[in-house]
Amino acid sequence: MRNYFNKLKFGVVLIGFIGSAWVSASSFDQFFKALHFDRPEEIRALLARGFDPNSVNEKGVPAIHVAIEDRALKSASVLVAHPQFKLEITNTVGETPLMLAAIFDLRELAHQLVERGADVNRPGWTPLHYASVKGRIELMRLLIDKDAYLDAESPTGDTPLMLAVRDGNPRACKLLLEEGADPTLVNPRNNHTAQSLAEALNKTECERLIVAFTAAWEQNLQRAAEAEKAQDAAENAARK
Repeated sequence: MRNYFNKLKFGVVLIGFIGSAWVSASSFDQFFKALHFDRPEEIRALLARGFDPNSVNEKGVPAIHVAIEDRALKSASVLVAHPQFKLEITNTVGETPLMLAAIFDLRELAHQLVERGADVNRPGWTPLHYASVKGRIELMRLLIDKDAYLDAESPTGDTPLMLAVRDGNPRACKLLLEEGADPTLVNPRNNHTAQSLAEALNKTECERLIVAFTAAWEQNLQRAAEAEKAQDAAENAARK
């Protein structure tokens, strides 16, 4: 009799485990299907039942990246709003949600991520690099307003200004220059400045802007040096 009850107990536990696994697998499929078809209410219901907003699909791609790639933006917003959502979660090539929102010009999602505290100055590739390479002017302004570093160096040695030059986008170049990007920096991998890169790639409008801003930049540096020298001289005279 004791063996019978032990076997019965084991059977109940086993059935419970199998049932739980089936529910979990079922929820997984339902979750990513709802993402694909942008069904935010289904996503919200699954999250309320304890589904992890940071789950990855069978290829290792996080849910938020799947939503962005599928342009399931309502569902993406639900994920970002969840208190357990990881703002800096990366895909298999190290891209954050904000980086993808920047390159795909997803303005509302980018605003939501930034307001929740997404990092605009992460090491390596930054969201500003991604916005600049595609000339996403509004997103560039958003990131700059949040103190994105204008002269961040990418793993390829490019600054956002250099990437704007590669894209041949004068508006993006002008915005970066007006905000204070340094046009004299050199890419250590190819020895190009933004100006020499524009010349090499025949990006005439970008080159014209950079030449003008470089001249102004150098004049400002000279004036600052002269002012500092005059101040030092005045201080020395005052000590005598």
